[in-house]
Amino acid sequence: MANRNTVWATVFVEELARSGLKAVCAAPGSRHTPLMLAFANHDDINVYSYLDERSASFFALGMALATDEPVALVCTSGTAGANMYPAIIEAHQSRVPLIVITADRPHELRHSGANQTIDQIKMFGEFVLWFVDMQLPEANPPAIAFRNLRTTANRAFATANGLRKGVVHLNFPFRKPLEPTEVEGDMVELPEELTKQENHFVNIVQTQAHIGVNSMIALGHIINENRKGLFICCGNGPQPEGTTLYAIAETVNYPVIAEANSLMRHNEYRIGTLGAYDAYLKYAPKPDVIFRLGNVPVSKELNNFIANSGAQHVFYVTEDGVWSDDMHQNGTHIQTNFETLFQLWQEYLPLAEELPKSEFNQQYTVLEKTTWNTIDQEIETGAYFDGAVVYDIVDLIPDESTLFAGNSLPIRHLDQFGKPQNKRIYTYANRGASGIDGNISTALGAGAARPDKPLVAVMGDVTFYHDMNGLLAVHRCGVPVTIVLLNNDGGGIFNRLPIRDYDPHFTDYFVTPHGLDFSHTANLYGLDYVQIDARPESAEQTSARERFRSAFADVVAREKSTLIEVRTDGTFDDQRRKEIVATVGERIKAVGS
Repeated sequence: MANRNTVWATVFVEELARSGLKAVCAAPGSRHTPLMLAFANHDDINVYSYLDERSASFFALGMALATDEPVALVCTSGTAGANMYPAIIEAHQSRVPLIVITADRPHELRHSGANQTIDQIKMFGEFVLWFVDMQLPEANPPAIAFRNLRTTANRAFATANGLRKGVVHLNFPFRKPLEPTEVEGDMVELPEELTKQENHFVNIVQTQAHIGVNSMIALGHIINENRKGLFICCGNGPQPEGTTLYAIAETVNYPVIAEANSLMRHNEYRIGTLGAYDAYLKYAPKPDVIFRLGNVPVSKELNNFIANSGAQHVFYVTEDGVWSDDMHQNGTHIQTNFETLFQLWQEYLPLAEELPKSEFNQQYTVLEKTTWNTIDQEIETGAYFDGAVVYDIVDLIPDESTLFAGNSLPIRHLDQFGKPQNKRIYTYANRGASGIDGNISTALGAGAARPDKPLVAVMGDVTFYHDMNGLLAVHRCGVPVTIVLLNNDGGGIFNRLPIRDYDPHFTDYFVTPHGLDFSHTANLYGLDYVQIDARPESAEQTSARERFRSAFADVVAREKSTLIEVRTDGTFDDQRRKEIVATVGERIKAVGS
C-alpha cells in the first residue's frame, strides 16, 4: 500500500468481493483512481472497461439482469455519474441490483467553483434504495473507521441484493494524491483484522415472507369452486428453473399465459403455454380467477383483458412486495417466494381427480392453436415484414441462447409473434422504464453474463442509433453478438397512435426519418454486415425471408459478431400486422361456428 487512499479503497473493494461481488464496470477518469486500481488488482473481480459512463452503466445493468446478482459501477466526479442516470432509473424500476460508486472531490472543494465538481449528494434521488456519502480517508484512521467502511460494503451489497432489489449509491471523496504515491505518515499496511478474517465482516440475513397455512387452504377453496382460472406470467416473474408452476397449472386445469420476456414462454416446462393471446383475447372466455405473476403486461390487449375480465378473484403475486397494478384491479396482493408458494399449493390443493373439470382450458387451447396455425400460414405465404423477422428469430435461435429485445416495436413483436418453443431461450428487455436508451449495452451485458451461449439482440433503428457507441464492447469486452436491426427509417411504433393521421407533422416530428446507412456503423466497430431489403417495393421482397433465415442461421451458428440489417417499411409493416390479426379473427369465428 502507498497511502491512505490506496488502503481505504483496497479495504472497501476487498469487502465487496467477500460479500460476493464478481464484476465491476468502469469508464476512465481521475478522481476514482484509488478505487479503479483496487478493483483492477483484485483477482476475484472482473473489470469491464468502457469509454463512456452511459454505456458502462447499461452494460452493468444487463449483467445484473441476467445473473440476478449485484454488479458494481465506478466513475470519476462531475457529470460522469449523471450519465449513469437512465440506467439507474431502469434498474430501480426493474429491481435490478447495482452498486453505483461515484468518486468525488473533498468537502472543501464542494460549492467552491472547483473544476469538475458538482453536488453529488443524493444525485439520483429516490431511484436508489440507499445513499451514503463516505468518509474521507485518514492518515491513520481508528479501528472503528475501518469497521464502518467494511460494514458499509457488506450493507451495500446486501441492500442491492435484498428482497426488493435495486440500486445503492456510495459517494467517495478523495484528496490527492490519487495515484499510489508514497505519503509520509500515512498508513500503508492493511488492518490486521482484515488480513486474518476470511469471511465478510457482517453477515446480513434476509428472510422472505411466507404465506400461512390458512391462506393456502382458502386459496384451495377458491380454486376448487372456480374452474375458470388463468395464470399470467409477465416480466420479473417466476424463473423457469425448478418451478412447479406448470405442475400446479396442470393439476387445477388452468391455462398459463406467458409473456415473451417472462422466461416462462420458451423452456422445457412449456406444455400448454399460451403465447398468441394478443390476437385472440377479444374472443376468449372470461375467467373467474386470475393469478398474475410479474410486472404490468407489455401487451395492451392483455392488460385491458385483465382490467375488463370481471374476474371475482384477482391475485397479484410478487416476491419483493413492489406494487404493479396500473389498472388498480388487484383484489389480493400476495408477497411470497414463488417456489415456496407453488410447493405449498401442491400440499393444500385438492387432488386433480377430485376437481370438477371445465371446458375453459380447452377453449383457450383451441384459440391458441387456431391463432398459431393462422400466423404460421400467413408468414409462410404472405409478404415479409418486421413481425415475421422476429417470428423467424425465435424459430431459428439455438437452445440455451440469450435473446434481448429492444423497446418500442421489437419487444411487442416478440410478445405477439414469438411462438412458444420447446427449447430454453433466456429473453430480456429493459421494461422497467421502457426507454430506448442503452439497449445495445444492456444486451451485451446480458451476453457477458452468459459467455458460452449465443447472444442475439433485435432492435429498431432509432433504438440502435441511440446506443451505437455501446458497440465498442463487442470487441473491447469480448462479447460476440448477432444484432438484427429492423430499419424502418424512423419511429415505426408511432403508426399505432392516432397522430399518424396528421401529416406532415407526424412524419417530421414523430417518425423522424433519418436515412442512415448502418453499414458504416458495422465497419466502424468491426462487425460483419448483411443487408436484406424487405420493403414492399423492393425486388428482393419475394426472397427476403429465405435470405434472412439463411443468413441468421449461419451467423448464429458461427457466433461471428454480425449486424443483419433488415430494411422494412413502417406503414406497410403495421398494415400487414393488422391484416394477420384480422385473419385470425375470421378463422376463430369460423371455428366457433
